[in-house]
Amino acid sequence: MNKHLNELIELSQIDQAIDSYNPQLEAADKKVAKVQKKIDAIQAELDSLNKEITDNEEKIKAFEEQLTILNQQLADNAKKAKEISTEKEMKALSLEEDIAKEKMTFANEEIERLQGINETKKALLDEQQEKLQEIMETYNSVNEEVAAEKAEIEKSKAELFAKRQELSQKIEQRVLSFYEKIRVWAGNTAVVPVKKQACYGCYMKLNDKTYAEVIKGEEIVNCPHCGRILYMERVTEEA
Repeated sequence: MNKHLNELIELSQIDQAIDSYNPQLEAADKKVAKVQKKIDAIQAELDSLNKEITDNEEKIKAFEEQLTILNQQLADNAKKAKEISTEKEMKALSLEEDIAKEKMTFANEEIERLQGINETKKALLDEQQEKLQEIMETYNSVNEEVAAEKAEIEKSKAELFAKRQELSQKIEQRVLSFYEKIRVWAGNTAVVPVKKQACYGCYMKLNDKTYAEVIKGEEIVNCPHCGRILYMERVTEEA
């Protein structure tokens, strides 16, 4: 088989091996992302609960301020009652007191209701914080595992890159450039085998002349349909 073709086949196989690690890296990142998604969901729930608790506390504070004002109003009305001289004034003052007392009753009920809600939400908050603690421990464990896995992959890739660099320096520049141009659009299918007289890049059948040239392996042959570099697999040659 042509020397340059052999070199390109080997180079193509190295490139395929390098790129084969990408799905593994993506899968490793997905492991971390999956746990991170759970953390984000719990954190969002915590933020929501904290906001609801804070909002309720502000409402409670507003009702307490209202109670202070109403209590002062009742105290002032008690003083005014001593100075009232007509029945009309007495009725008006009594109406004010009734309205104030209704408002106070409503304010006290709302304070009690909001405090009850906050107690429930604080209990949920504690539960979510416990969950967050547990998931953070899982995250740290997964992150360490993934970091070790990725480090091993990067080590293997580095070895392949070194091997590729060494091989690239041996290949004639014009042959290497030819390969790289095809690889721009064909990716890791720049060099493909021929099986059953068909290019295994575009799966189109080769004419007899091209097929015969590929079998000889004396020159670099391109697929007339897609332009990929063709070769006969060793098992096919033996057959």
